[in-house]
Amino acid sequence: MSRSWELQGRTAVVTGAARGLGAGLARRLAGRGMRVALLGREHATLAAVAVTLAAESHVVEVDVTDDAAMERAAEDVTRTLGAPSVVIANAGVAEGGPFETSDPETWRRVVEVNLVGSAVTGRVFLPGLRSTRGYFLQVASTAAFGAAPMMSAYCASKAGVEAFARSLRAEVAHQGVGVGVAYLHWTDTDMVRDVDRHTVLRELRGHMPAPARRVYPVDQVASRLARGVERRSTSVYAPPWLRLAQAGRPLFPFAVDLFSRRELPRLMREHSFEQTGLLGAGGRIEEATIDRSAAGRAGDGQAAS
Repeated sequence: MSRSWELQGRTAVVTGAARGLGAGLARRLAGRGMRVALLGREHATLAAVAVTLAAESHVVEVDVTDDAAMERAAEDVTRTLGAPSVVIANAGVAEGGPFETSDPETWRRVVEVNLVGSAVTGRVFLPGLRSTRGYFLQVASTAAFGAAPMMSAYCASKAGVEAFARSLRAEVAHQGVGVGVAYLHWTDTDMVRDVDRHTVLRELRGHMPAPARRVYPVDQVASRLARGVERRSTSVYAPPWLRLAQAGRPLFPFAVDLFSRRELPRLMREHSFEQTGLLGAGGRIEEATIDRSAAGRAGDGQAAS
């Protein structure tokens, strides 16, 4: 168990704070007396969350994959609220479907937001965390335990953020900076609510053992993560039984392979497994980013010709 510390009066940064778990974390940390910086893509939605907080807050509209914009965001937060003591890399998106027919831009965007965005977040806020001897929490997933079929981008990105956070932990421990990894299961966000609308994800969840199909309330998960922040935990599990699942990780690839060989042929005969696109309201914002990028490249191509 890591030592507890006093959060009152310190500054926290939460990415992906416009809704869902990010908004829940902002409320939990504000309830512990922290000043909270809310980072995300939608200023109006972030501002709506900010007015619900029982503490000083600051809103920054920013794309976590944009290095220069994130540098400016870090300077803005530090100037307004002070150097951060807690940074939570929560921003994330997901999509599902067969890898072979996946849209390359959508697949790439999942990895960029989840993995590259987390690394950018860590890089720009690390000087502040070093000055406060603070704590960086990386939000991962049970997708880091064992890769599931039809979720290649999401699983790759969550395995990546776990490895990134562990590497960073070893690198900055001697500087007094703590780094933790949060392992989540199905959490009641709009991204997860989209799951049952899509055959590929509905079947994936439906073939899990009954306890593993349960969806957990955002506030319950946010409470577990906030407790992990207080304890500067190296690993946070929400729900707690995931700690036991962690011990079984060496067996997961065999179980997934066995399930896939037995069930996927039948499921693919019975269902059309199409691409889901990016899930949830946040995913639709990211889809717009992909569309603008594609339009820009098309315009550049026409100008060049």
